[in-house]
Amino acid sequence: MSKYEEIFRKFRLVTDEEVYRKTAAILEKSPANHTPDVLRILHACIDLTSLNTDDSKEKIWKFTEKVNDFDGSKSDIANVAAICVFPNFVETVKEALTATDVKIAAVAAGFPASQTFMEIKIAEVSLAVADGADEIDIVLNTGEFFEENYEDLCCEIEEIKHACRNARLKVILETGLLKTAANIQKAAILCMYAGADFIKTSTGKVYSGASPEAVFVICLAIKEYHALHNRKIGIKVSGGVRTAEDAVKYYTIVKAVLGEEWLCPQYFRIGASSLANNILEQIG
Repeated sequence: MSKYEEIFRKFRLVTDEEVYRKTAAILEKSPANHTPDVLRILHACIDLTSLNTDDSKEKIWKFTEKVNDFDGSKSDIANVAAICVFPNFVETVKEALTATDVKIAAVAAGFPASQTFMEIKIAEVSLAVADGADEIDIVLNTGEFFEENYEDLCCEIEEIKHACRNARLKVILETGLLKTAANIQKAAILCMYAGADFIKTSTGKVYSGASPEAVFVICLAIKEYHALHNRKIGIKVSGGVRTAEDAVKYYTIVKAVLGEEWLCPQYFRIGASSLANNILEQIG
C-alpha cells in the first residue's frame, strides 16, 4: 500500500448519493441565514477578482481605486478581503492600493490549466510574491491526479509552497472536472498534506464552477484533516457566485460542517467580480 493510500484510509470517503442528500438537508436552512448581518460577513470574505483577457494596468488601477474608495465609507460594512489579479498586475495593485487590511492575491503557475514547465510555475509564483502578492492561487495538476501520480502532484505543490515564502497558497481543484465526490475529496486531502493553506473549488474559466455538493465535500475533508492534525485549512468558493443568494448557500454549508469559527476572511473566501455590488444593494 502506498503512503497516499494510507493517508486516504484515515478519512471516511463519501459517496455521491450521501453528499447530495446531506447537502440538500443543509440548504433547507439557507433562507434563515439571509440576513443583513450575514451579508456583511460575506462582503468581508470576498476576493474581488479581475481576470479578463483585456485587463490592463489602467483598468486594474481603476479597479483598485474602487476598493480604496469603499474603505471606511460604511462604518458597519468591512471592505473586501482581497483583490485577485493576474501576476503581472500585482505591482500595479501594490502601487494603487491604499485600503487597509485588503490582501493582494494573484493567480499563477500556469493558470487556468496548470500546463507549463515547472520552472515557469516557480518563476511566476516567485515574481508575484516579490512584487507584493500576499496570496497565490494555483490550479491542481489534474493530469497527474487522474493518472494517480500522487508523488509528482504533491511534490509540485510543495515546491510552489516553498516559492510562496510567507504568502498563503490556495490550490484550485477544478471540481467541475473532477466531478465525483471521491475525486474531490481525494484531491483536497492531497493538497492539504502538500501544504495548501486554502482549498478552492474552481477557476470559473473552462469547467463548471462551484457547486454546493463540491463545497460540502471539501468542508468534510477540511474538518477531518483538522481533527487529525489540528491545522485549520481555509476554503474558497469560486466560479459562478454572482448573487447574495448564492453566497448565503455556501455560508450555510461552511457553517453547518466547519462551524462559525471558519466564517471569517482568514478561512473563508468567495472569489467573484460582481457579488460585492449585489450584496451591498441587498443590505441597502
